[in-house]
Amino acid sequence: MEKMGTTLSSFIINEQRILGNQVGGTFTGLLNDITIACKGIANLVNRGDLAGVLGVTDTENSMGDIQKKMDLIANDIFIDSLENNGHCAGMASEELDDILNIPEGKPRGHYLVTFDPLDGSSNMDINMDVGAIFSILQAPEGKENPSAEDFSRPGVEQVAAGYCLYGPSTMMVLTTGNGVNGFTLCPAIGEFILTHPNMSIPEETSEFAINASNQRFWEKPVQEYIADCIQGEEGKLGKRYNMRWVAAMVGEIHRILCRGGVFLYPIDERNREAGGKLRLLYEGNPMAMIVEQAGGAAYTGYERILEVQPNGDPHQRVPVIMGSKNEVEKIMEYHKNS
Repeated sequence: MEKMGTTLSSFIINEQRILGNQVGGTFTGLLNDITIACKGIANLVNRGDLAGVLGVTDTENSMGDIQKKMDLIANDIFIDSLENNGHCAGMASEELDDILNIPEGKPRGHYLVTFDPLDGSSNMDINMDVGAIFSILQAPEGKENPSAEDFSRPGVEQVAAGYCLYGPSTMMVLTTGNGVNGFTLCPAIGEFILTHPNMSIPEETSEFAINASNQRFWEKPVQEYIADCIQGEEGKLGKRYNMRWVAAMVGEIHRILCRGGVFLYPIDERNREAGGKLRLLYEGNPMAMIVEQAGGAAYTGYERILEVQPNGDPHQRVPVIMGSKNEVEKIMEYHKNS
């Protein structure tokens, strides 16, 4: 009989023993709630138009983005999974204007959860990679209804972070501050099984991911770095680069975890006033924690993402440059010398 392997639940229980007092007894339950949400979303993503979940709505989220049907469905699935079992004290979602507290009369847990329920949702209509991103923080003691201020803590305070990639197979990638591990959903038994232990990002790379259509809006250091990459062996960097772009942060970061690379969504002239494009709490912080735990680096171009002090707005945006450590450090040199 084929050995099943380590399930995500067993792995988290063991991690809890290793981390001791760093996480509470309800942590495994919280991760189970998130896992159930991701399984439910995976089922709908895999069925696509058969489930009637493709297309757009007539609503916008808090940042003015047109919401896809699956944005709202995935958001509701996350909320339903998190608000009923006494593991979560409050949540913040990219799809909600304000912090969501646990309904009156329901048990409250010891953790705050932030999530982007369906990153890259525009890819669903063309059957490409989408995913969910989440971050976990300790909740304040003795406070029944956490506020936006309670979520406004730098990324170094995260208890855990992860994402679920809905691709050819469904994968959960998770860090609790003790390295990064990947789990593949086995449809036969409905469990996530450890398939990618101790994921590590190569320090060197010759691959970058950026939306080149925004080139004319970039700051000078990013303009210069990408220009040098395109010059290949004849350029300043002295090697040939490949460019990738799948328009979903989950897909970009997963590729980097598997084979190296850098992902850039820099500040530009159109998003400068907003502070950048990607959300700090739902995208920047959790992905930066994962990347750093896998041996990579994550900066805004000017400071370490995990040290950015939130301004109190749960939808705060930041520029993002993350991936293979040595390449990110090269990009930082372009910023320092600009």
